[in-house]
Amino acid sequence: MKRSVYIETTIISYLTARRTRDELRNGQIGLTRQWWTDAAERFDLRVSALVIAEASAGDAGAAAERLQAIAGLSVLDITPEAESLARSLLLGTALPAKANRDALHVAIAATNGLDFLLTWNCRHLANATLRRRIESVCSDHGYNPPLICTPQELQEVA
Repeated sequence: MKRSVYIETTIISYLTARRTRDELRNGQIGLTRQWWTDAAERFDLRVSALVIAEASAGDAGAAAERLQAIAGLSVLDITPEAESLARSLLLGTALPAKANRDALHVAIAATNGLDFLLTWNCRHLANATLRRRIESVCSDHGYNPPLICTPQELQEVA
């Protein structure tokens, strides 16, 4: 059985991004594209209605590319349980109040029992100082938290 991965919006943005002068960002774009090449063979990839809404925003051409990249992936709904857990993540100070969408990404992945949440959002999600608090709130509410990581961390070991 394949392990499940929630694809957060930054992954799709980096997957479809144009190269820039920023070498760190170019490295992340490259890692994302490399990871994506066989991801569907190795993992059960999922997005949510929130990811679709975020990927649809902005430049119409870029939005179309992002939506094309995730076409065919299973889409998770935003349930009352996910909304409740997201509120708890914010109220429990696992995430700052301004990170309401980030909390909802975590909550959707947790309430659906997904194994991983893949992201390049290192401010609020793939952040070692917040990880234990996020995991604790999820666990306190009866959910196994997803392992929040970047494509670099979710590489196949040869």
